[in-house]
Amino acid sequence: MAANQNVLKNKGELQPTLKGELYTSPDVFELEKKNIFSESWLFVGYEYDVAEHGQYITTRINDENVLIIRGKDNVLRAFLNVCRHRGATLCSEASGTTKALRCPYHSWTYGLNGSLAGVPNANECREQLINNDDYGLEKVNLEVWNGLIWINFSENPEPAEPLLNQQIMERLGNLETFGRYQIPDLRVAHSKTYDVKANWKIIVENFQECYHCSSIHPELTEALPEFRSGVGTQNTVGAGASFKDGVEYFSISGKGSRPMLKGLLPEDDRLYYGMTIVPHVFINLTPDHVITHRIYPVSADRSIVICDWLFDPEEMAKSDFDPMDAVELFHRVNEQDFAACRWCHENMNSKAFKNGGVLVPLENHVTKFYNFVLDSIGMSSS
Repeated sequence: MAANQNVLKNKGELQPTLKGELYTSPDVFELEKKNIFSESWLFVGYEYDVAEHGQYITTRINDENVLIIRGKDNVLRAFLNVCRHRGATLCSEASGTTKALRCPYHSWTYGLNGSLAGVPNANECREQLINNDDYGLEKVNLEVWNGLIWINFSENPEPAEPLLNQQIMERLGNLETFGRYQIPDLRVAHSKTYDVKANWKIIVENFQECYHCSSIHPELTEALPEFRSGVGTQNTVGAGASFKDGVEYFSISGKGSRPMLKGLLPEDDRLYYGMTIVPHVFINLTPDHVITHRIYPVSADRSIVICDWLFDPEEMAKSDFDPMDAVELFHRVNEQDFAACRWCHENMNSKAFKNGGVLVPLENHVTKFYNFVLDSIGMSSS
């Protein structure tokens, strides 16, 4: 399958999208799972959820069942959530606390460090099994960056921090601005999961451009009027969008009394930043809260998107704390975006889109994402 994307360099001209089959082909999706989602750092949770010994969280991504757990030595580790005996799931809950990992099927027991610690009724082969690395849990690479847990399924990945920092630098021009939001100190006040009938790449494309904002996002463009121009904030390094005069708060009402996040400076007030971390994460920065999205591709035509709203825990502890006015604004944006993604995906097999569509100049920065995908799956643009 030839890529033949012919991505143009001239920012003032129309540029091609990916071809329709790259959004629908099961073969392409398998290449993406192998060469993108098995090789990239993937965001799977928050460090504060596994702060104590024995605390764990689980997740499913890229056809794998993953367990993240804090050991007795205080080390955070990730394993495939799979017993090495007969393949049963060890921890079925999304989160919990345990002193040991005991398989519910045959009671093989693993230490919090992943080593096999006990096998019942197996005296004749116990010495072959216990403390044998071949029968310990399968390890997954893990790093924590800004309080967020990232995993990587490849054998020897590059360290996560410089790769992730580079993407922040490319978006904001520095790391200091991002650091002022002090994400490690925030907590999830509300979470929503969306089941989107669209290819994951369409969702990423949509988030990266604002050409559509004036058409489908009335609430967002009411809060951020410059988005009506289609420019957005991801076109220019360091750009943030200013709130409309009279809008005090990034919420559906535009009103509120919550203070800015503790690390912010006066110049951070009344600004919104949106950014993409490839392959599957969006981060939105507002003065009083942070919003994260993570896309978990399920198939070529279906994606799960988890959206979390993070606030200062001291504010969350107040009796009158209510995040829903803020949640409602981006929930509506999400619903509008995901509907648009479905509109597109349902026509990716049309002969009208066989050779793809076009990006107007306001969208041409999306070609960087296209090139990342094409290079990763071995279909580099010509």
